[in-house]
This record gives sequence, structure tokens and C-alpha cells, in this order.
Amino acid sequence: MNTAYHIVAVVTALWIGFSGYSLFAKQQFVVEPLQQYGVPRSWWNWLAVAKSAGALGLVVGLAIPAIGVAAAVGLILYFLGAAATTVRAHSYKTTVFPLLYLAPAAATLTLQLAE
Repeated sequence: MNTAYHIVAVVTALWIGFSGYSLFAKQQFVVEPLQQYGVPRSWWNWLAVAKSAGALGLVVGLAIPAIGVAAAVGLILYFLGAAATTVRAHSYKTTVFPLLYLAPAAATLTLQLAE
């Protein structure tokens, strides 16, 4: 179980970290949906910081488990909020995307708590 947790945590951190970087870099594939959902531009950097901090927290959690648990819970809440934002914007076809990030964050938390 320990190996599975480490692999899932690192892959999840890399994936969510890339998402945070993409938002910092204002990549079109990230920015365009935010504009469509009506997310204020003033929030974008804070959202990128939240994603990046969560990804970093998952990595730190490999050494300090409490940080990893907090990071995973924070990311789960973040992506639940992102899914709710897509539903609020009536963009049902894109609701799956935040859930694709939520799933590995939840798997990381589950594996960590199972240790």
C-alpha cells in the first residue's frame, strides 16, 4: 500500500501542479473556460496558488503525513467547488474535468489514510 500511495501522490501532485502552472501562465485551455463560467480575473492567480499549494502539500505529505492529508482535503474541496461552478454556469459537458482532478486527489487521501 505504501508504494501505491507514493506513486498516486506524486502523479497527482504533478498533474495538479501542471494545472496550477497553466493557470499562472494564462494558457488558453485553462483561461477560456474560466471566462465562460464567469470567474473574475482577479481570482485566477489565487486559484493557481491554491492548486500549486495543494500539489506541493501532497509532496510534502510524503514526509509529513498531516500536511498531505490537509492538502488532499483542500484539493478535494477545491475541485468540488470547480465542479459546482461548471454546474452553476450550466456547462454540464465540462463538469467532468474538475472531477478528473478530484478523483486522484481523493485516491491519494484514501491511500494515505489506509496506511
